[in-house]
Amino acid sequence: MARRIAVVAAAFLALAVVPAALAQAPGPAATPRGPPNVTAILEKGGQYTMFIRLMKETQQDTQLNSQLNSSYASNGGGYTVFAPTDNAFNNLKPGTLNSLTQQQQVALVQGHVLPQFYSMDSFQTASNPVRTQASGRDGPYTLNITATTNNQLNVSTGVVEVTVNNALSAVKPLAVYSVDKVLLPFELFGAKAPAAAPTASKPKKGGSSDAASGPAGADDAAPTGAASARAVGWSVAGLAAVLGYLL
Repeated sequence: MARRIAVVAAAFLALAVVPAALAQAPGPAATPRGPPNVTAILEKGGQYTMFIRLMKETQQDTQLNSQLNSSYASNGGGYTVFAPTDNAFNNLKPGTLNSLTQQQQVALVQGHVLPQFYSMDSFQTASNPVRTQASGRDGPYTLNITATTNNQLNVSTGVVEVTVNNALSAVKPLAVYSVDKVLLPFELFGAKAPAAAPTASKPKKGGSSDAASGPAGADDAAPTGAASARAVGWSVAGLAAVLGYLL
């Protein structure tokens, strides 16, 4: 009987020791969350290959990821990206991108990036126009962003307008929102000022212009033909009369 009690006691003791040992055993170290990578987020989305390619060609992927690293390390204001889908690029007028210079393509990409982290809720208090990363001779390119009551955004460049309702990422320091249109900046694609009309020629005094001037009158024309012959004849006759009077 005593032996049986000892066995049961040993079993209970073992059950008590095992959980304690498991609790003290070192587990796998937790992987610290690092700064976000905009390229990785877009690749995971699966339908942003053309925007990724444009970012790479203009080296804006490297620049933005570097800025994200700095913002993450310093707990800065972060960034917001509006990412056009491949369908958005396919719906552009043929030759739109090829018509841009390298510098203009850089400005196009930067016009999709805001130098501040915006959640959907924080757009409620954003003041328009909202500044983008792009800038030109007249200052920064801007967007007008309006938050609606059904948790959507209306984004306008002055050339195109699109509704935003899907966030690929919204963890500070980076928010990435999907858009169904390429945000064509007004500064690059806005209506150009009309050319000045040609200046009309001023009329001369008397109400007639050079184009309306007629031929010179008979009094202004030099004598020709028969009129010249008659003038010579009268001159000879006059000379003869004078000589006859003197003789």
